[in-house]
Amino acid sequence: MTFVWGGVLAAGLLLALSPWLWPAGARANLPRPAAEGRLDRLLAAAGFAHLGPRVLGLVTVFLALAAAAVAWLVTALPALALVAGAAGAAAPVVWLRSRAAGRRRSRRALWPDVCDLLIASVRAGMSLPDAVSSLAQSAPGELRPAFVVFARDLNASGHFDSAALRLKHTLADPAADRIIETLRMTRHVGGTELPTVLRSLSASVRADAALRAEVEARQSWIRGAAALGVIAPWVILALLALRPEGARAYGSPEGVVVVLVGAAVSVIAFRIMVRIGRLPEPRRWFA
Repeated sequence: MTFVWGGVLAAGLLLALSPWLWPAGARANLPRPAAEGRLDRLLAAAGFAHLGPRVLGLVTVFLALAAAAVAWLVTALPALALVAGAAGAAAPVVWLRSRAAGRRRSRRALWPDVCDLLIASVRAGMSLPDAVSSLAQSAPGELRPAFVVFARDLNASGHFDSAALRLKHTLADPAADRIIETLRMTRHVGGTELPTVLRSLSASVRADAALRAEVEARQSWIRGAAALGVIAPWVILALLALRPEGARAYGSPEGVVVVLVGAAVSVIAFRIMVRIGRLPEPRRWFA
Protein backbone atom coordinates (compact mmCIF):
# COMPACT_ATOMS: atom_id res chain seq x y z
CA MET A 1 0.00 0.00 0.00
CA THR A 2 2.90 2.33 0.76
CA PHE A 3 4.30 1.88 -2.74
CA VAL A 4 0.88 2.65 -4.25
CA TRP A 5 0.64 5.94 -2.37
CA GLY A 6 4.24 6.69 -3.31
CA GLY A 7 3.41 6.16 -6.98
CA VAL A 8 0.36 8.41 -6.71
CA LEU A 9 2.47 11.13 -5.08
CA ALA A 10 5.15 10.85 -7.78
CA ALA A 11 2.50 11.06 -10.54
CA GLY A 12 0.99 14.14 -8.90
CA LEU A 13 4.38 15.85 -8.68
CA LEU A 14 5.09 15.01 -12.32
CA LEU A 15 1.77 16.47 -13.45
CA ALA A 16 2.32 19.58 -11.35
CA LEU A 17 5.74 20.20 -12.88
CA SER A 18 4.80 19.26 -16.46
CA PRO A 19 4.00 22.85 -17.64
CA TRP A 20 7.60 23.87 -16.91
CA LEU A 21 9.22 20.64 -18.10
CA TRP A 22 7.35 20.32 -21.40
CA PRO A 23 6.05 23.78 -22.39
CA ALA A 24 3.48 23.94 -25.14
CA GLY A 25 4.01 25.68 -28.44
CA ALA A 26 6.47 25.47 -31.27
CA ARG A 27 9.23 27.01 -29.18
CA ALA A 28 9.64 23.79 -27.21
CA ASN A 29 10.42 21.85 -30.41
CA LEU A 30 13.18 24.16 -31.59
CA PRO A 31 16.72 22.85 -31.01
CA ARG A 32 18.99 24.77 -28.73
CA PRO A 33 21.78 26.27 -30.85
CA ALA A 34 24.48 25.68 -28.25
CA ALA A 35 25.04 24.29 -24.79
CA GLU A 36 24.83 27.08 -22.24
CA GLY A 37 25.95 25.62 -18.95
CA ARG A 38 27.75 22.70 -17.38
CA LEU A 39 24.62 20.55 -17.27
CA ASP A 40 23.83 21.34 -20.90
CA ARG A 41 27.34 20.33 -21.93
CA LEU A 42 27.15 17.16 -19.86
CA LEU A 43 23.83 16.17 -21.41
CA ALA A 44 25.17 16.88 -24.89
CA ALA A 45 28.33 14.86 -24.30
CA ALA A 46 26.25 11.93 -22.99
CA GLY A 47 24.03 11.94 -26.06
CA PHE A 48 20.98 13.65 -24.53
CA ALA A 49 21.30 17.10 -26.07
CA HIS A 50 17.53 17.16 -26.65
CA LEU A 51 16.89 17.09 -22.91
CA GLY A 52 17.23 20.07 -20.62
CA PRO A 53 18.58 20.55 -17.10
CA ARG A 54 15.01 20.66 -15.78
CA VAL A 55 14.41 17.08 -16.84
CA LEU A 56 17.67 16.07 -15.21
CA GLY A 57 16.60 17.89 -12.04
CA LEU A 58 13.29 16.04 -11.99
CA VAL A 59 15.02 12.67 -12.41
CA THR A 60 17.48 13.59 -9.66
CA VAL A 61 14.69 14.49 -7.21
CA PHE A 62 12.74 11.34 -8.07
CA LEU A 63 15.72 9.01 -7.60
CA ALA A 64 16.69 10.72 -4.35
CA LEU A 65 13.18 10.31 -2.91
CA ALA A 66 12.92 6.73 -4.17
CA ALA A 67 16.29 5.70 -2.72
CA ALA A 68 15.55 7.38 0.62
CA ALA A 69 12.10 5.76 0.78
CA VAL A 70 13.47 2.28 0.06
CA ALA A 71 16.23 2.66 2.65
CA TRP A 72 13.72 3.89 5.21
CA LEU A 73 11.29 1.03 4.53
CA VAL A 74 14.03 -1.60 4.74
CA THR A 75 16.06 -0.32 7.71
CA ALA A 76 13.91 2.39 9.37
CA LEU A 77 17.13 4.34 10.01
CA PRO A 78 17.00 8.08 9.23
CA ALA A 79 20.76 8.31 8.74
CA LEU A 80 20.80 5.53 6.15
CA ALA A 81 17.78 7.05 4.42
CA LEU A 82 19.64 10.37 4.20
CA VAL A 83 22.76 8.72 2.78
CA ALA A 84 20.67 6.71 0.30
CA GLY A 85 18.88 9.88 -0.79
CA ALA A 86 22.18 11.66 -1.39
CA ALA A 87 23.46 8.67 -3.38
CA GLY A 88 20.27 8.61 -5.45
CA ALA A 89 20.59 12.33 -6.16
CA ALA A 90 24.19 11.91 -7.34
CA ALA A 91 23.45 8.81 -9.44
CA PRO A 92 22.17 10.60 -12.61
CA VAL A 93 25.18 12.91 -12.83
CA VAL A 94 27.60 10.04 -12.18
CA TRP A 95 25.90 7.94 -14.85
CA LEU A 96 25.92 10.79 -17.36
CA ARG A 97 29.63 11.41 -16.76
CA SER A 98 30.38 7.72 -17.20
CA ARG A 99 28.33 7.58 -20.40
CA ALA A 100 30.00 10.71 -21.75
CA ALA A 101 33.45 9.27 -21.02
CA GLY A 102 32.50 6.01 -22.73
CA ARG A 103 31.24 7.88 -25.80
CA ARG A 104 34.45 9.88 -25.97
CA ARG A 105 36.53 6.70 -25.78
CA SER A 106 34.52 4.92 -28.46
CA ARG A 107 34.47 7.93 -30.78
CA ARG A 108 38.12 8.81 -30.34
CA ALA A 109 39.19 6.09 -32.75
CA LEU A 110 36.54 7.03 -35.34
CA TRP A 111 37.58 10.59 -36.15
CA PRO A 112 40.68 9.66 -38.21
CA ASP A 113 38.38 7.61 -40.47
CA VAL A 114 36.08 10.63 -40.82
CA CYS A 115 39.05 12.77 -41.86
CA ASP A 116 40.10 10.15 -44.42
CA LEU A 117 36.57 10.05 -45.86
CA LEU A 118 36.48 13.85 -46.15
CA ILE A 119 39.88 13.87 -47.88
CA ALA A 120 38.70 11.25 -50.37
CA SER A 121 35.49 13.17 -51.10
CA VAL A 122 37.30 16.49 -51.62
CA ARG A 123 39.86 14.86 -53.91
CA ALA A 124 37.00 13.28 -55.89
CA GLY A 125 35.81 16.80 -56.74
CA MET A 126 32.90 17.13 -54.32
CA SER A 127 32.13 20.50 -52.77
CA LEU A 128 32.71 20.89 -49.07
CA PRO A 129 29.00 20.82 -48.08
CA ASP A 130 28.42 17.75 -50.25
CA ALA A 131 31.48 16.04 -48.80
CA VAL A 132 30.21 16.51 -45.26
CA SER A 133 26.67 15.49 -46.24
CA SER A 134 28.00 12.28 -47.80
CA LEU A 135 29.15 11.19 -44.36
CA ALA A 136 25.50 10.41 -43.61
CA GLN A 137 26.04 7.24 -45.70
CA SER A 138 29.77 6.60 -45.39
CA ALA A 139 30.67 7.59 -41.80
CA PRO A 140 30.99 4.98 -39.03
CA GLY A 141 27.59 3.84 -37.79
CA GLU A 142 27.84 5.57 -34.43
CA LEU A 143 28.31 8.97 -36.09
CA ARG A 144 25.87 8.67 -38.98
CA PRO A 145 22.74 10.01 -37.19
CA ALA A 146 24.47 13.33 -36.52
CA PHE A 147 25.49 13.70 -40.16
CA VAL A 148 21.99 12.72 -41.30
CA VAL A 149 20.68 15.67 -39.27
CA PHE A 150 23.38 17.88 -40.81
CA ALA A 151 22.35 16.87 -44.34
CA ARG A 152 18.70 17.56 -43.52
CA ASP A 153 19.53 20.98 -42.08
CA LEU A 154 21.69 21.86 -45.07
CA ASN A 155 18.98 20.86 -47.54
CA ALA A 156 16.38 22.85 -45.61
CA SER A 157 18.34 26.06 -45.11
CA GLY A 158 21.19 25.93 -47.64
CA HIS A 159 23.41 27.58 -45.00
CA PHE A 160 26.54 25.57 -44.30
CA ASP A 161 27.67 27.57 -41.27
CA SER A 162 24.50 27.17 -39.21
CA ALA A 163 24.23 23.47 -40.08
CA ALA A 164 27.87 22.98 -39.04
CA LEU A 165 27.25 24.71 -35.71
CA ARG A 166 24.27 22.44 -35.09
CA LEU A 167 26.42 19.43 -35.99
CA LYS A 168 29.12 20.55 -33.57
CA HIS A 169 26.59 20.86 -30.76
CA THR A 170 25.13 17.42 -31.54
CA LEU A 171 28.49 15.66 -31.63
CA ALA A 172 29.84 17.49 -28.53
CA ASP A 173 33.38 16.17 -29.00
CA PRO A 174 36.73 18.02 -28.92
CA ALA A 175 38.03 16.25 -32.03
CA ALA A 176 34.79 16.99 -33.87
CA ASP A 177 35.09 20.64 -32.87
CA ARG A 178 38.53 20.87 -34.44
CA ILE A 179 37.40 19.18 -37.66
CA ILE A 180 34.26 21.29 -38.01
CA GLU A 181 36.08 24.55 -37.26
CA THR A 182 38.67 23.62 -39.88
CA LEU A 183 35.89 23.05 -42.41
CA ARG A 184 34.17 26.32 -41.48
CA MET A 185 37.43 28.25 -41.85
CA THR A 186 38.03 26.66 -45.24
CA ARG A 187 34.49 27.51 -46.27
CA HIS A 188 34.94 31.16 -45.28
CA VAL A 189 38.43 31.94 -46.59
CA GLY A 190 38.95 29.18 -49.15
CA GLY A 191 42.27 27.48 -49.78
CA THR A 192 43.72 24.33 -51.31
CA GLU A 193 45.43 22.94 -48.23
CA LEU A 194 42.37 21.28 -46.71
CA PRO A 195 43.48 17.68 -47.48
CA THR A 196 46.90 18.36 -45.95
CA VAL A 197 45.39 19.90 -42.82
CA LEU A 198 42.90 17.05 -42.42
CA ARG A 199 45.65 14.48 -42.88
CA SER A 200 47.74 16.12 -40.14
CA LEU A 201 44.70 16.33 -37.88
CA SER A 202 43.92 12.65 -38.52
CA ALA A 203 47.45 11.60 -37.57
CA SER A 204 47.33 13.71 -34.40
CA VAL A 205 43.97 12.29 -33.28
CA ARG A 206 45.04 8.73 -34.05
CA ALA A 207 48.27 9.06 -32.02
CA ASP A 208 46.42 10.64 -29.09
CA ALA A 209 43.80 7.85 -29.11
CA ALA A 210 46.43 5.12 -29.07
CA LEU A 211 48.34 6.72 -26.19
CA ARG A 212 45.20 7.30 -24.11
CA ALA A 213 43.97 3.75 -24.64
CA GLU A 214 47.25 2.35 -23.36
CA VAL A 215 47.33 4.58 -20.27
CA GLU A 216 43.66 3.98 -19.42
CA ALA A 217 44.17 0.22 -19.65
CA ARG A 218 47.04 0.40 -17.16
CA GLN A 219 45.16 2.64 -14.72
CA SER A 220 41.76 0.94 -14.86
CA TRP A 221 42.50 -0.87 -11.58
CA ILE A 222 42.43 2.45 -9.72
CA ARG A 223 38.78 3.04 -10.54
CA GLY A 224 37.91 -0.55 -9.74
CA ALA A 225 39.61 -0.31 -6.36
CA ALA A 226 37.88 3.01 -5.62
CA ALA A 227 34.43 1.63 -6.43
CA LEU A 228 34.99 -1.55 -4.44
CA GLY A 229 36.37 0.36 -1.47
CA VAL A 230 33.31 2.61 -1.37
CA ILE A 231 30.57 0.03 -1.98
CA ALA A 232 31.77 -2.84 0.22
CA PRO A 233 31.44 -1.09 3.65
CA TRP A 234 27.92 0.10 2.87
CA VAL A 235 26.80 -3.37 1.83
CA ILE A 236 28.06 -4.69 5.17
CA LEU A 237 26.37 -1.79 7.00
CA ALA A 238 23.05 -2.54 5.28
CA LEU A 239 23.28 -6.21 6.27
CA LEU A 240 24.06 -5.28 9.88
CA ALA A 241 21.18 -2.81 9.98
CA LEU A 242 18.75 -5.58 9.08
CA ARG A 243 19.37 -7.18 12.46
CA PRO A 244 17.46 -5.69 15.43
CA GLU A 245 20.57 -5.08 17.51
CA GLY A 246 22.31 -3.46 14.54
CA ALA A 247 19.31 -1.22 13.88
CA ARG A 248 19.29 -0.09 17.51
CA ALA A 249 23.02 0.61 17.44
CA TYR A 250 22.96 2.67 14.23
CA GLY A 251 19.74 4.39 15.28
CA SER A 252 21.38 5.86 18.38
CA PRO A 253 23.00 9.32 18.26
CA GLU A 254 26.45 7.76 18.22
CA GLY A 255 25.42 5.45 15.38
CA VAL A 256 24.07 8.37 13.34
CA VAL A 257 27.39 10.19 13.75
CA VAL A 258 29.27 7.07 12.62
CA VAL A 259 27.07 6.71 9.51
CA LEU A 260 27.35 10.37 8.51
CA VAL A 261 31.10 10.55 9.13
CA GLY A 262 31.54 7.31 7.21
CA ALA A 263 29.57 8.74 4.28
CA ALA A 264 31.74 11.86 4.22
CA VAL A 265 34.94 9.80 4.40
CA SER A 266 33.71 7.52 1.61
CA VAL A 267 32.96 10.44 -0.69
CA ILE A 268 36.31 12.11 -0.02
CA ALA A 269 38.27 8.88 -0.45
CA PHE A 270 36.45 8.04 -3.68
CA ARG A 271 37.09 11.49 -5.12
CA ILE A 272 40.79 11.25 -4.25
CA MET A 273 41.14 7.81 -5.82
CA VAL A 274 39.30 8.86 -8.98
CA ARG A 275 41.37 12.03 -9.27
CA ILE A 276 44.58 10.03 -8.97
CA GLY A 277 43.56 7.76 -11.84
CA ARG A 278 41.94 10.40 -14.05
CA LEU A 279 43.54 11.57 -17.25
CA PRO A 280 42.97 15.18 -18.31
CA GLU A 281 40.40 15.26 -21.08
CA PRO A 282 40.82 17.58 -24.07
CA ARG A 283 38.75 20.70 -23.57
CA ARG A 284 36.21 21.90 -26.09
CA TRP A 285 37.90 25.18 -26.94
CA PHE A 286 35.55 25.76 -29.89
CA ALA A 287 32.29 24.84 -28.11
